Amino acid sequence: MRPEQAILGLRKHLELFANFRPAICYPELTAASSLKPEIIAGLDILIIRELNGDIYFGQPRGIRTSELPLFKGAREGYDTMHYSEPEVERIGRVAFEAARKRGKKVCSVDKANVLETSQLWREVMIRISKEYPDVELAHMYVDNAAMQLVKAPKAFDVVVTGNLFGDILSDEAAMLTGSIGMLPSASLDKNNKGLYEPSHGSAPDIAGKGIANPLATILSAAMMLRYSLGMASEADRIEAAVQKVLAQGLRTADIYTEGTQKVSTIQMGDAVVAALSK
Repeated sequence: MRPEQAILGLRKHLELFANFRPAICYPELTAASSLKPEIIAGLDILIIRELNGDIYFGQPRGIRTSELPLFKGAREGYDTMHYSEPEVERIGRVAFEAARKRGKKVCSVDKANVLETSQLWREVMIRISKEYPDVELAHMYVDNAAMQLVKAPKAFDVVVTGNLFGDILSDEAAMLTGSIGMLPSASLDKNNKGLYEPSHGSAPDIAGKGIANPLATILSAAMMLRYSLGMASEADRIEAAVQKVLAQGLRTADIYTEGTQKVSTIQMGDAVVAALSK
């Protein structure tokens, strides 16, 4: 069984091509990160991942008998990576528009020294950057980006990349914040309608144990209010309630550190509701 195919099909069918994954380190959680506080304090990165293309959807793909001389007759798996210019253009414009509302910096991540797909990606990013003279564009190979996210994460503002690289880098960025349980996400179409979900998935291994962190789900609801429903002040209220609860010292197991109060999933959710009511 491959349950991931369901979410991939949903994203494709609804044309949810732009995945927003903010990685924010709340001041109260600097001790929960695996990095030194001075490296991640004040962290605020937005990773924009293209969601409808790349190797996840490329054809042909499958498992076959190899014809390679050294491995002839053995089973081999194969997948196809590809991007068209319009696909890169639309995700690039989403990234530049987002950067205009933030720090006005876009880092495009690719592997243009090896992959033709990435060479096209980079060419298109450079071309459309001319439409946004107020935004600084930088390029970085994905292996270096993975290293820099750990070495100097606050140097990033908006990161835009393809489906495969974005999948990996956004999970890496999640750990900078203290836990993937803190990472919301939004997958949007061209009209800002979308699917909102925590980045961590369904976590069936801890279902029913009362230890899951509900904050990423709650923060995803805030993103829905902001991006799809145009209710920015209500989104601000939810995010402020989350920060208030963290300031009170409440922690689920994944973000618990000595000196804080460990609570269950339900207790954390109830605390956010209580903070919203005040």
